[in-house]
Amino acid sequence: MPKLEDYKGEAPAWCPGCGNFPILKVFKDVVVELGIEPHQFTIVSGIGQAGKFPHYLKCNTFNGLHGRTLPVATGIRLANHEMPVIAVAGDGDCYGEGGNHLLHAMRRNINVKLFVHDNQIYGLTKGQASPTSMATDKGGMATKNQPFGVLSEQLNPMALAVALDCSFVARGFAGDTNHLKELIKEAVRHKGFSLVDIFQPCVVFNKINTYEWYRQRVYKIEPEYNPEDRINAFKKALEWGDRIPIGVIYRNNRPTFEERIPVIKGNPLIRQSYNPSKIETTLKEFY
Repeated sequence: MPKLEDYKGEAPAWCPGCGNFPILKVFKDVVVELGIEPHQFTIVSGIGQAGKFPHYLKCNTFNGLHGRTLPVATGIRLANHEMPVIAVAGDGDCYGEGGNHLLHAMRRNINVKLFVHDNQIYGLTKGQASPTSMATDKGGMATKNQPFGVLSEQLNPMALAVALDCSFVARGFAGDTNHLKELIKEAVRHKGFSLVDIFQPCVVFNKINTYEWYRQRVYKIEPEYNPEDRINAFKKALEWGDRIPIGVIYRNNRPTFEERIPVIKGNPLIRQSYNPSKIETTLKEFY
């Protein structure tokens, strides 16, 4: 069985008080409790404070380009769908630069677990508005790049995911680690694409959406709530303001992308025989 010390990576360079710290601690607890060894899974990340996440762990890692986390994660799953793949991204990285990739990952239902560190700001690049920043006329902030305030409407990733029939849609809060741990466990166990949006306060650049701001608003979804009721899930996803739900908002069970591709359904690509002569024959057609 793995132990917490098995996952010790580089010393984190996040700001003291950053919401990324509890997410890192929770994730380590989850993989230990699920009995997953460091060599048994891969984490893919992009650019940003959240993109540093796998460097502070010990595991297989691919740190790629800004917004391009999901294409790499998809490629790894298609090459070896026996390997669990985790994708980590920030709200800017995933919902901004990587927004198009997110849409198609949800459509395909590739069996990747995506954890978005959502601090409603670009932290690494010093505080410009992200897609999830609240518009100034609805309680949001002015930033260095938006001195007149945030004029664009705030993106709602939960409503977007439900609208696209994403296989697993959930939201957590870095300030409630017990709840977040169970949420991440459920996402890892789910068969299909899992999106977990995690409120992760930025203590330097976002002075509005603080730990206290979230604590005054977030509430755990009621036990009797049915996450498989898509219409009701969409209503739940639209809740924002004085009350913001955390927990599993929507869940469905449908075939994964890997299961629907005949050539890899029964046997991972990495375990299939390789005959270079077939490639040579194909290349000769272009001579």
